This record gives sequence, structure tokens and C-alpha cells, in this order.
Amino acid sequence: MFDEDEPQSNVAEFTVSELSGAIKRAIEDDFGFVRVRGELGRVARPASGHLYFDLKDDKSVLASVCWKAVSGRLAVQPEQGLEVVCTGNLTTFAGQSRYQLVVQHMEPAGAGALMALLEARRKKLAAEGLFLDEVKKPIPYLPRSIGVVTSPSGAVIRDILHRLAERFPRHVMVWPVRVQGQGSAEEVAQAIDGFNALPVQSEGDGPSRPDLIIVARGGGSFEDLWSFNEEIVVRSVAASAIPIISAIGHETDTTLIDYVADKRAPTPTAAAEMAVPVRAQLLANVLDLERRLVQSSERILVNHRNHLSGLSRGLPRPQDIVAQASQRLDIVSQKLDFGLQRFVQDAKARIAHVANRLQPRILDVSRRLPPLEDQARRLTRAIAYLTENAQKQLVFIARQMDLLSHEGVLARGFALVLDGKGKPIRDANAVPEGARVRIVLAEDQGFEAQRVDAVLGSGGVGAPPKVSATGKAKKNIKADNATRKSNGDDQGDLF
Repeated sequence: MFDEDEPQSNVAEFTVSELSGAIKRAIEDDFGFVRVRGELGRVARPASGHLYFDLKDDKSVLASVCWKAVSGRLAVQPEQGLEVVCTGNLTTFAGQSRYQLVVQHMEPAGAGALMALLEARRKKLAAEGLFLDEVKKPIPYLPRSIGVVTSPSGAVIRDILHRLAERFPRHVMVWPVRVQGQGSAEEVAQAIDGFNALPVQSEGDGPSRPDLIIVARGGGSFEDLWSFNEEIVVRSVAASAIPIISAIGHETDTTLIDYVADKRAPTPTAAAEMAVPVRAQLLANVLDLERRLVQSSERILVNHRNHLSGLSRGLPRPQDIVAQASQRLDIVSQKLDFGLQRFVQDAKARIAHVANRLQPRILDVSRRLPPLEDQARRLTRAIAYLTENAQKQLVFIARQMDLLSHEGVLARGFALVLDGKGKPIRDANAVPEGARVRIVLAEDQGFEAQRVDAVLGSGGVGAPPKVSATGKAKKNIKADNATRKSNGDDQGDLF
């Protein structure tokens, strides 16, 4: 039974879940596909992989969610303050009695938003010192192998390979990646890290680490090149131990990788030109250096030869030096003969004079002299002393005469050639052919000389030798001279 005092109503009653479900169906039916433009506010990335953020304008805030399967494929990574356009559908979350936008696609809200994001990211990385010239590595002059990070199906890789083959063929390793779109930034970063992870020198047939990396992409819009502005790519380039050349887009295109790379090329073809020199030009330079080296060596040798020739003209001839010394020796030897003879004569005279002074005199020895026996004893000692000294001097003088006289020279194996007047012959050209000469030799024993008469001819000595020493030999020479005169030979006596 019904209570008459209670008001009766025909309004249907809903449970909380029923009402939440009805609201959810109504919102999803009316807003199944929407595009919303706004500024990113709070951005959260929990461990589940989902992405939670707020879209806001100056008056309202819209809670948004991007599921894990979709967040990894977004064209731009959400960052607080970035203006974006999100595409998705509205739904409700009954657990918190709120509605939210489930994002399926996100893109920057025009080039202005991307430029603002790019500038903010550039300042952040520059503040960390990643763009300083001091941290950049030098590009090797002639790398043994080159690693290329680019798309394997585009025209970029063909241009690079063709240019390398023209200039200086090198071993090239290509790491294929996507250069735009979802996941392209991660692939580029993984390729750079992969090249650095290779061993420096390969063991076996495996690849080895390249000496240079070229990151290249053809031209495109600002959005197409956005993958090379991602922070993950910039940090991979900065951490690379291998020098990197960036060649992204055309000459007017600039990305953040260009600031951090060790060298920026305006085009991929220019990157290949920077990587290797021209082989033909190197060969020409080597040949030119070789030619200059040969010419310099020859010039040095010619200069030294001319210098030595000039010095040699200032030096006397060896034969002139020997001839002058020989002439002086002859003059000194002649003076020595006369000097020794005079010295011996003077010594004999002094000895005779001393001997005369030592003759006894008839004196009154009783008063003026000591006893006769004492005086005779002292006289005898003095005479013995003087005689001993004189003998020593005579022995020394005789030894010097033997050493310096021509007889001593003859005894050592030399010969003395005299002309018809008994003068020494010093120049063979001064004696006419057929002249008679005397060759003075030393005997086997002692210094007694033996003489050999000879006649000079064009073929040598013509006459048989005639040996003479003293006495009988001299008589034979006189008889020979008399015979020649009787025969009409008026050339004069021979010696």
C-alpha cells in the first residue's frame, strides 16, 4: 500500500553507474571525432607508458590522455608550453567524474610554435656546452672507412657513393634509417650509437668502427626535418667518439644537429667532398714534391761542387810542395857538409890551443906553484877531462854527419846522379840524350861509396856500368878520359 501523505512521481531512477554510462555514451556519440587547439600544460609520463597532459587556453583546461600504443608514434613529443593541435575523441572517466580527450594524433600548431620550441631547445643545449667549438673533433684527412646514416632508398646515398668514387674511393658502411616521421629520431640516434659500439679493428670478417660518420637527408619542409631537432639525436651526436659530418636538407636548412656536429655540410654531396680529398690532385702534388726534391738535391750538389772547385784553386799542387821541400833539403844538406867540416876544424883548433896552454913551463915552483907532483896530478886530471869531453863531442858530431850526409842517405838505399862536371842532377829533362852521368851508390858494408858510369838514352842507360870507389877506380876513370880524348870525343872529362 502506498502512503497517502508521500508525493507520488513518475521520474525514472538511475544508479550512479547507469548515469555515468549514459553520460559517457552521450558524449562519445556527439564528440566522437574532434580537433582541439591549445597549449600544453602539465605533462606526465608514468611507468605504464601512457601520456597524461592538459590542454588549456586563457579560460579553460581540458584533461587529455594518450595511450602507450599511440604515444610512441606522435610526430612531436609533448613539452610544457608548446602549442599543439590534437585529434581524438571525448570520453568520460567515471572514477573521477570527469571527461577527457583521448588523443590519437598531435602536431604543432603552425611553424611559429615549432620555431619557439626549437629556439627554447637550442638555448637549453647550448647552455650545457654541446655546441662549443672546443669539444668538436677534427675530421680525418683520409678515412679508411666511412659510415653513412640515411635512408637506403633515397637519392642521397647514391649521390654520396658517386661523389666518393669520383674523388677517392673508400669503404662505405650504410646504416639504413627512416629520416622523417614517427620513430625516425630514435633510429638515427641508434645508428650513431651502433657505429660507435663497433670494435676499432674487426676480428675476422665482421665490420669495424668507421673513421667518419655522415648523417644525411635530402631537402624537405621544416616539419619533415624535425627529427634532426630532437634532443635524443643531438645528444647522440655530442656523445659520439667518431667525428660526424651533418648534411641535412639544403644549404638554407638548419637543424640542431648542425650545431653539435663536428662539421656541417650544406648538401649530402658536399659532405662527401669534405670527407675525402681528390686522389688525382694528391698524386699531382706528390709528383710535384718529388720533382722539387730532385731539383733541390741536384742544386745542392752543384753548389758544393763549385765551392770545392773554388777552394781547390786556392791550394798549391802537391808536387810543388814536395819540390820546394826537396830543394830546401838539398840546400841545407850542402850547407851542413861545410858547416860540419868547419865545426870539426874549429874544435881541433880549440883542442890544440888548450893543449898548448897545458905545456909545462920552467918556473920557480918553490914559491909560486904547489909541489910539482900535485900540479902534475891536477894537470893530468884536467887533460883527461878535456880529452873525454872532446871525444864525446867528436862522436856526436860524427853521428850527426853520418845521419845528415849524402853517404848516409845512400846507405839507406838511395842513389846520387851526377853530371859530367860532378854536379847533382835534379831534373831529368835538363840532361840531353846521350849525356854521360855517374850514379853513386853505397857498398854493402859501411858507407864507402861505389860509382857507376852510364850514358843516358831514350831507352834507358846505354853504357855498361863501371864501378869505382877509390884509388884504382880513379886511375881507370883518368885512363878512360885520356882514351876518349884520343878518339876525338871533345865532350870533356867524365868527372
